[in-house]
This record gives sequence, C-alpha cells and structure tokens, in this order.
Amino acid sequence: MKVKRFRAANALVLLAVTVAVAGCGLPRSGPNKREIFAGSVERQGNAFVVSVNERVTRATAVVPALGFSRAFVNAGVVGSDTIQPGDVLGLTVWENVDDGLLSMEGAPATQLSEVQVDGEGYIFVPYAGRLRAAGNSPEALRRIITEKLDAQTPDPQVSVTRLAGDGSTVTLLGAVGAQGVQPIERPTRTLASMIAQAGGVAIEPETAKITVTRGSHVGTIWLTDLYRNPQLDIALRPGDKIVVEQDDRSFTALGATGGQTRVRFDTQTISAIEAIAQVGGLNTALADPTGVFVFRNEKAEIANSVLGRSDLRGDQRMVYVLDLTQPTGMFEARDFVIRDQDTVYVTEAPFVQWQKTLSALTGTANSANSVAALGAGG
Repeated sequence: MKVKRFRAANALVLLAVTVAVAGCGLPRSGPNKREIFAGSVERQGNAFVVSVNERVTRATAVVPALGFSRAFVNAGVVGSDTIQPGDVLGLTVWENVDDGLLSMEGAPATQLSEVQVDGEGYIFVPYAGRLRAAGNSPEALRRIITEKLDAQTPDPQVSVTRLAGDGSTVTLLGAVGAQGVQPIERPTRTLASMIAQAGGVAIEPETAKITVTRGSHVGTIWLTDLYRNPQLDIALRPGDKIVVEQDDRSFTALGATGGQTRVRFDTQTISAIEAIAQVGGLNTALADPTGVFVFRNEKAEIANSVLGRSDLRGDQRMVYVLDLTQPTGMFEARDFVIRDQDTVYVTEAPFVQWQKTLSALTGTANSANSVAALGAGG
C-alpha cells in the first residue's frame, strides 16, 4: 500500500509539472511569427506587416544621397599662397638711384616691415597708395607695387613676403593621416590632392565620408565617389573645413542568428542576405527560414508606395517579412536593402519550443522521480 501511495503521489507531481510548464513562458530569443503578425494593423496592432516581393524591394531601395552642390562643383581653382585680410607682410624696395623716393642716403634698399592687410584686404605703400592685397599672391602684389612705383623712380625692385598670417589655408579633421591647418599651394588646390598631401585616409575607404564646410554651405560625398568621379574633386577655398569620418550607419541583428549584435555598415549598401551573413548566418539548430523580419520606421511617402495608399502621414512602423524557402526568397533577400537603424530579427522554428517544453518536462519529471525514489527508500 505504501508503494501505491508513492506512485500515486508521483503521478500527481508529473501532472502538476505538465500544467505548470504549459502555463508558463519558456526561454526564447523574442516573439514568434504568430505574435508578430498579431501586432499588425490589420489585427488592431500598430505596425504594417508586409511580405517582401519585387515591388516592395524597388519601393524601399533608398540609399543616402550624397554629393556637392553646384556652388561647390562650379568654383574655380584659386591661386596658391593667396594673401588674406589680417596677414602681416614685409616689403623691401630697391631703387636704382642715389636719392630715391623711399631710401635713405647711403642705404641700398628700404624695408617696410609689418605692413598689415586691413579687414577690407588693402595695404598702404608710400608713393604707391592704397593697394588691394587680399586675393593676390605675394608675387602678384610685388608686380602691382613695382608698376605703381615705376612711374616715379627708375627700375624699382620690390620684394614681398608674408611675415605672419595663414594665407590660403584649409582645416583637415577626422580620419586623415595628418590633421591640422594646411596651406593651399599649387599641388594641393583640389580636395583629392589636399587629402593625399595629408597622408590619405586612416579608415576603410569603402565607408569613408568626406564633408566640406564652406561658410554656410555643407557638402558630403563618399571617398570612393571622389576617386571615380573627377567632377567631385572640387577646388578648395580659403577657410574650408574638411572632415573625413567613418560611416556611422548600423543595424541590429537579433533572434536565431549566429550572433546577436549591433553591426556597423562596412559597405555603402547592405542587402538583407548580407546582413544575415555578417552575423554568422541563420542558426541551423534554431532558425525558422520562413520568419526573417526587418523592423523599420519608414517615411510616409515610402510607406504609402509600399502599401498602395496615399493617406499615411508621418513615419510608419513597418515589418518586412522574408521567406527564404520560397522559390525567389533568396533573390528577394539579396535585393532587399537594409537601412540605418534597421532591426533584422529571425524567429525560432516551431519545433524548438516543443523541444524546450519536452526538455523542461523531462528534466522536471526526473526530479520528481528522484524525490519519489527518496521517499520510497525512506
């Protein structure tokens, strides 16, 4: 009778365990397909769930539009070593007479040191007057002064040097070989040559972006586009700020993949199949290839195009579904473009939950049997 009582108690324990496991949530990496579809707008949810096909792929194939405006592209090349307002110049004048206009008796030359270019770009030279210096190179200014003095003293010889000031310079920042203020000289009057002079970029060229700020105008291009398109090799201007930086776009991979992590873009465009490959592919022991989802906040114009509507306003929550088991599923995943801040989520196969349930039941049942055996032994 005692053995029968223990067996009955064991059966009651197993029944209680079965009910408990069925009523509680087992560990898993996230929602299953049924739960995701249950959150769709069609079922009073707050996201549009859309199966990816060729039309959806075309409507969502949006990549960052980078480039320079006409103001950048049409700017001509400036001369090297251009004088700027605020520069301090040193002038030396030699006169071919004993009693010159500027020279003192017995002195072969006259030095005018620390002649500062005023805020409007002018300097004053005795007997030559107020002359425009800014925008000229020292050589061009030398010729201007010589021409002005030539009418008053025979065969004057003039020298112009910059004593202080930056002249025509740009500022290089970010992932370049040498950051800092760089002069615009004859070999470095364009964007590509200036970057090369600074030692090139210090990051992967495929995802390097170059931003040029000129006053209130800002333009950004991909480094690879600069190499491929000579028109983008714009002429530099004094005061330009050039920043080279790594592409900061990323996506997040979750669920039954080889790795769950945030992934930086390593190319200008990434497809869904490439995104999955970058985190180790689908977990063959867990993944459901019919349940690959891409979660995204989509602009209204794109959402309207995808859904064939025109009434949506503001960003829309979209869930794109990829079924890799379909005849064209791999092609659709290859062509579907992943964008910044996307979440790529792979659901677990249905049998995985059954396995977890059986494992939980088996493990608990073994524990119950052990307790029963201890009780019987007592």
